Amino acid sequence: MHLRGLSTRRRTWVAGVAAGAVAAGLMSAPAATARPAPDPPLTTMSIKSPPGGANVRVLIFYASAAAGEESPVVNAGIEAIEKIGLSGPAGQRFAVTATKDASVFTDETKLSRFNAVVFLTGGGDVLDPEQEAGLEAYMEAGGGFVGVHDAARAEPYSDWFTGLIGARPASASPATAQRAVVEVGDRRHPATKELPVQWKRPDKWLNWAKNPSGEVHTVARVRESSYQPGTGANGWDHPVSWCRDYDGGRSFYTGMGGTVSSYDETDFRSHLRGALLWTTRLVQADCKATITGNYKAERLTQPNQPGQNDQIGEPHGLVTAPDGRVFSIGRGGADSSQPVITDWNNPDVGKGKGEIHVYDPKTKKVTLAGALTVFGNKGGGDELTKVEEGLLGIELDPRFEDNGWVYLHYTPHARIDRDKRMAERRVSRFTLDRATNKLDLGSEKVLLKWPVQIHSCCHAGGGMAWDSKGNLYIATGDNNSSGFSGGYSGNNPEPNYKGVSFADARRTAGNTNNLNGKILRIHPEPDGTYTLPEGNLFTGEETAEGGGKTRGEIYVMGVRNPARISVDQQTDILYAGWVGPDAGAPSTTWGPAKYDTFAVITKASNRGWPYCMGNKQPYRDRNLPDPSKPLGWYDCDHPKNESPNNDGLVNLPPVTGNNIWYSPQGGAPDFPRDANGVPSYKQEEATYALPWLKGGGQAAMNGPVYRYDADSSSTAKWPAYWDGKWFVGDFYDSDQPRNAVITDPKNQGDGGLPVHSESLKKIVPIGNDGIKNLMDWKFGPDGALYVLDYGRGFFTSDAKSALWRVTYTGGGPTPAAGQLARGTQ
Repeated sequence: MHLRGLSTRRRTWVAGVAAGAVAAGLMSAPAATARPAPDPPLTTMSIKSPPGGANVRVLIFYASAAAGEESPVVNAGIEAIEKIGLSGPAGQRFAVTATKDASVFTDETKLSRFNAVVFLTGGGDVLDPEQEAGLEAYMEAGGGFVGVHDAARAEPYSDWFTGLIGARPASASPATAQRAVVEVGDRRHPATKELPVQWKRPDKWLNWAKNPSGEVHTVARVRESSYQPGTGANGWDHPVSWCRDYDGGRSFYTGMGGTVSSYDETDFRSHLRGALLWTTRLVQADCKATITGNYKAERLTQPNQPGQNDQIGEPHGLVTAPDGRVFSIGRGGADSSQPVITDWNNPDVGKGKGEIHVYDPKTKKVTLAGALTVFGNKGGGDELTKVEEGLLGIELDPRFEDNGWVYLHYTPHARIDRDKRMAERRVSRFTLDRATNKLDLGSEKVLLKWPVQIHSCCHAGGGMAWDSKGNLYIATGDNNSSGFSGGYSGNNPEPNYKGVSFADARRTAGNTNNLNGKILRIHPEPDGTYTLPEGNLFTGEETAEGGGKTRGEIYVMGVRNPARISVDQQTDILYAGWVGPDAGAPSTTWGPAKYDTFAVITKASNRGWPYCMGNKQPYRDRNLPDPSKPLGWYDCDHPKNESPNNDGLVNLPPVTGNNIWYSPQGGAPDFPRDANGVPSYKQEEATYALPWLKGGGQAAMNGPVYRYDADSSSTAKWPAYWDGKWFVGDFYDSDQPRNAVITDPKNQGDGGLPVHSESLKKIVPIGNDGIKNLMDWKFGPDGALYVLDYGRGFFTSDAKSALWRVTYTGGGPTPAAGQLARGTQ
């Protein structure tokens, strides 16, 4: 057993090796400093040097505690690394020395001359206590380490070596090679940036006794659904290659390389090359970006004073200004001590205040910029009592710094019709006095308005976003009850109030002549009007059978309750998420269970609701005279709106499949389909293509695509590792997603599944004292993530309602620029 009781001996080694390392240029010598020629090698060493000598060296250690013949994998690994060192581009070549003589670790002079040590060793005790102390001292002096496959079994009793490797294999790991898919999540590290995101290859895949995610920086994972991981499986988050700065040096480990054929693969050699370039100090790399201890989550707003919403309203959205100020809106729910009027005979029914708060990072204070009188404080309770209207969305004009224009998406109380229980939704432009942070309510310019029913809850949507061309996207919910359909398709044509249907989403989301259940796209003009950009789903001039009509503002139809949308201005791709219906399980009679949905939207499209969900899984039609009796299945490729409540086109655009959908049973459920393409909807026959997802109580909250700004001097910005990754989350925080995902540009616009995902739950903290009820999240100009926690109640603000900021504290890539080595030219 290796013991750590070697403090005196180890201190001597640390001093000696560090001194040797400095003398040899390992730690702090200028990049151009050449190393002295190596001493004559040990008897068991072989040296392969690039032509012209070398000033960067790699030591391969391949001793094994196991009896028997030397593994052919070791020979293949040595040969591959020798070729990597000889064949690299100018300035990135290195000499390779291979040995199984562990005494090299007690020869401080020899060891200090190596930039990196590679362990190709098998399991067991391969170092005695003094030799391990030498390796520790070497790392403390700034050395590099690469462990390959079975190196994770070495030094099994050493806590320090466990930390160096990062994880230990579980006792139950598959013994034979299997072909699997490796998801390459780090698109910037030199070990992975040249690899395909989905890397298909055979190997022996190790399971881990303890998952190292969050304690190491994972650069690649193996997809367990692509092979048989056995009883020791780790689940959807199964790291296979990772790195971190460790004990003064740099450590990289890959669980791949367990077969001879691995070392003949061009991509695997590329993987090893990148690991060696970083550990030898030939290049810099970030091995900190996903280590959870490198992030700080800070609550920015304090709880409201009793009876006031002085800090925050009922959180419903946020946007950041170019100068760093954060604008957050309150939907309309007041402090729980305030009375809620639900009586329709009272002229103040549902009256609430939709507040706009401004957090200033310079003063760390909150200002109430203004409050709109909205219909939106009608409380909780059943379908006919609660309401989701109010102040629903906020955006700042692209030229906000010059004009101070603020766009608000809201339901004014002054425009409700209590008799017919109808209201007006609108998007208006206001002007903010940027010096005082006060909104001029008299400056309102109403851009767009449309009717909504307010007899029955729910689904108001609300999110807004800009593209790079100055087009404003507006998300609207289907304005439809969640009831009267058993939790399946919201397509019951019967319930109505004074002639207005409130349980048939074919009147709204499925209607080409209605602005509800849509994502609209308009181009606001300086005079307060708007024009229609080319490429929307309709022109507004279509007429067809029965005089059907369209609205030219519609960019996307067939969405249920899209609370949050975002546009990546680098690509102008729209990202959206919407909440699904309430059925807890699929029905062979009516169709799929509740699917909360996320979509990458590259062009105008129909996303399916209330006809189809997920990857074009249809619902059953129902109509008068008896909506309780199912009719035929909807045709997702040729949907028809045959509702008596439809005043738009009958023949609708084909449904586009969505990228992410999840139910209480799991992520991306699918079923065998019959000859007509109708799924069986038998739960026991379901497959789940996205195992990192699971719902229950669920409410999708779309997030941003992060874009790294290399020119920003912000010390809080998230690292470049996250660049281009799409953040998807859920209002709830137990089994629901809070992940960063990568999609494939080749199929993302047609509903292609994500190719990689990683959890953010330890970075954007969950739990009652964390960000438990995620309502909105956006990156600010400082590169920090700003997050709204809704709070622990509904239709109100409470002590947990808050604005948070999540910053990166891990520092830049390593090694420091002044410590870079120079390889053979």
